[in-house]
Amino acid sequence: MNLKKLKTAIIGASGYSGAQLARILSHHPHSELTGLYVSKNSLDAGKKLHELYPQLRNVVSLELQPILDINQVAENVDAVFLATAHEVSHDIAKCFLDKNVTVFDLSGAFRVPDPAFYQSYYGFEHQYPDLLNSAVYGLAEFAADALKQASLIAVPGCYPTAAQLALKPLIDASLLDLSVWPVINATSGVSGAGRKATLTNSFCEVSLQPYGLFKHRHQPEISYHLGTDVIFTPHLGNFDRGILATITCKLKPGVSRDKIVMAYQNAYQGQEIVRLYEEGIPALKSVVGLPYCDIGFAVEGEHAILVSAEDNLLKGAASQAVQCFNLRYGLASSTGLV
Repeated sequence: MNLKKLKTAIIGASGYSGAQLARILSHHPHSELTGLYVSKNSLDAGKKLHELYPQLRNVVSLELQPILDINQVAENVDAVFLATAHEVSHDIAKCFLDKNVTVFDLSGAFRVPDPAFYQSYYGFEHQYPDLLNSAVYGLAEFAADALKQASLIAVPGCYPTAAQLALKPLIDASLLDLSVWPVINATSGVSGAGRKATLTNSFCEVSLQPYGLFKHRHQPEISYHLGTDVIFTPHLGNFDRGILATITCKLKPGVSRDKIVMAYQNAYQGQEIVRLYEEGIPALKSVVGLPYCDIGFAVEGEHAILVSAEDNLLKGAASQAVQCFNLRYGLASSTGLV
């Protein structure tokens, strides 16, 4: 197609996901990356991105600019990617939308259309219920039609992406007995906690452990968008990036392995980013540094164990945001990624 290059910018470009976005968008055939922005008080302002991420030398040449006037930024772009804290995305998304800029938000600020959810799980009162209702949840493989006209795209969380891509085809095909809640155990590398290290997520201090039991904010996100209750237990592992989710679920009577294979094939036919394992089980080494989500499974009697693996900074954040960008503007989902 003859789509012109769209002017894009990244807010929060110094973080892990922001840097991955910069890498992808700087070489995307339909993106003209015009600005990398950080908060006006950021210690990273004025630095080249490759000073923070040496692997981006000769890949991304732009300097990190402090945001002094959000409206001025909005006047000069077609699309903006918010790799910012939830409260920041909440506060600035409307400024871009009012300027007819398409917003791709990687935070949790618009993922669930229920204001009470944000008070309970994010600790702030949501001021834009109209935007919550109009935001499109960008689980790319299932949102292509909705994304075509979207102005505000809520990019799913990293854990919810891994969990939903494994579970949703089986739920949609009515293969699961949902009176028994699916049990999701997922482990993330420490990059999922962001670039600002604390003692609890410092690489040298982390020992494999669960956290947020029954209280993690991604559980209601997963449940809402799957339309069923789940038990979700996240774990922090002492490795830098990637998510591995192991999901135990009960099958309805008569559901065979072949029916599961068919459900996955029907859901992901023609989808380059989801890779299905008809034999074997995914591992993190298969996806780290790549935009894919790999899915495998095993069946024994009336139970199935589903395994999905992804890079939390890519399919769990930056590359999925670019998938949404592609679909929004009529491009193939994998453009600039594969």
